[in-house]
Amino acid sequence: MKNSIKMMCTLVIVAVMVIPVSVLAKHPQPVSIVKQSTETYDPEIKHMIYAPLASADFDPLDSTINVTVSINEIRALKTIDLFSDPDFYVKVTINNNTFVSPVWDNTKYVENPNWSATTEVPKDEEFVNVSIELWDKNSGKDLLCDISSDDGTYKQCRTVEMTYSIATGIWIGWDDYLGDLSGYGRLSGIDDNSIDQQDRDCELWFNITQTDYDHDGLPYWVEVNMYNTSPLVNNLGEDLDHDGIPIEWEHYFGLYYIEWGHEQGYYMEYDPNFWENQTALDQDNDGLNNIEEYKTWQWGSDPFRQDIFIEIDQMAAGPKGETGFAPTAAFDLLRDAYAKHSIVWHIDDGCLGGGEQVPFDDNMSQNDLANYYWLYFMHRDAQNWRRGIFRWCIVGYNGAYAWHGTLVNGFTFSSDINHSSALDCFFVSSKNLNNKTKEFPLIGMLTRGTLNRDTNLAIVWAGAIMHETGHTLACSAPGCDCNGVMPWQINFWRYSNYKSVMNYRYIYTNLLDYSDGSHGKNDYDDWNSMDLTYFNPRSHFQP
Repeated sequence: MKNSIKMMCTLVIVAVMVIPVSVLAKHPQPVSIVKQSTETYDPEIKHMIYAPLASADFDPLDSTINVTVSINEIRALKTIDLFSDPDFYVKVTINNNTFVSPVWDNTKYVENPNWSATTEVPKDEEFVNVSIELWDKNSGKDLLCDISSDDGTYKQCRTVEMTYSIATGIWIGWDDYLGDLSGYGRLSGIDDNSIDQQDRDCELWFNITQTDYDHDGLPYWVEVNMYNTSPLVNNLGEDLDHDGIPIEWEHYFGLYYIEWGHEQGYYMEYDPNFWENQTALDQDNDGLNNIEEYKTWQWGSDPFRQDIFIEIDQMAAGPKGETGFAPTAAFDLLRDAYAKHSIVWHIDDGCLGGGEQVPFDDNMSQNDLANYYWLYFMHRDAQNWRRGIFRWCIVGYNGAYAWHGTLVNGFTFSSDINHSSALDCFFVSSKNLNNKTKEFPLIGMLTRGTLNRDTNLAIVWAGAIMHETGHTLACSAPGCDCNGVMPWQINFWRYSNYKSVMNYRYIYTNLLDYSDGSHGKNDYDDWNSMDLTYFNPRSHFQP
């Protein structure tokens, strides 16, 4: 027996001696997890404020803390270069360490840049300085693009400067969710009210992360001092307060930094440990409550910035080859049009879980449309969660039969499910829209500002979709849908100042905008009168 014990002890000692140090490093000795914060109740904001004590180490579990800035997408919202599409590149500075991305040549939209900058930061300093610059490379002088809401010098008003907290994993500055119209993690040059100026305005999506021992994105200090969760356990997906939203979402959008008089610290707008009725919260009034904002977060939704989601189902080719799909270039035009007003427009053409191809039908009735909605949008599920989040666009072939036998290019209609009605659907005719570019082609090209056939077609489709979407936004100006397309029609002149895609005079031109009411007599302010919740049955219709 004693020999057996001696042999076992010998084996353990030998095993420990041969285990690589790197393996031992991955399993550190237990640390003393002690709160290092002050807690003060602020009656002005009615929240508890948490502030770190002087700390020698904000994360004792990791030997180093690396901060990473990831660039997720870049989009030009206006003309950047007169002679070509922009050649974008990014400069990121983290605590005086500057990183420069490769150049993305000759493209307005960099959808998957797959580029990031990482540097090690001091573990005993709470804040990290971060700046982001977007440049257009030229053979002569490179041009700095505008992604900032700041003012000041040429560089200051285009560069974004932020402060990142290694204690909590949030950032503050010119991109935060308290005062930033464009949303958290999204930069926009439009935020400085330069929408009517040629200011090289762009849109840039990014994220900032750091080393985290348990890989749940919640830094050590915030877990120990604010959330009372274990920094040794991955808490992703946990809904501690059982309100239907997990901790990572409430952390990302619900944690704030405040400087109020002599008080500085963090407070929780959304407390992961306190139940809230998330179905009743819609801070940005876009018709999506917080449960729905969480479900669409994977696609870029933000509870403090307005979002519009559209599922587009398109009809398969007919027996004689009758077909027509919405050109994807139209989607970029639409996304830019709404982005200029701090609304993010999302299209599901198959990339967001919907966007299906439906059977060909050259003679669709209203009943057929209702049946297609039930089969291909609702999927025979009256409780389908996408209703009230996505508007539904069906691209059919012939528009003459779907609207009471009258020839139309598109129209809006309501869905009726479980005795509740919602103005959340619209139909567009591929045949009629494709033929639009063939009617008076020279005049059409002049009004659309391009001789390129593909661009002409994209503008026509974008105008039709934006017009029908406007009806679901409660756009109802006197000049909306009036007969005034030709110069000999009186409404052509009566509502000439109503420069909106809702005006048939401008629907297929390169205007691609709703009106802001600033153009004089008979104009109307669409942007400030629209209601993004109008499509939502919970807001406007009773079951």
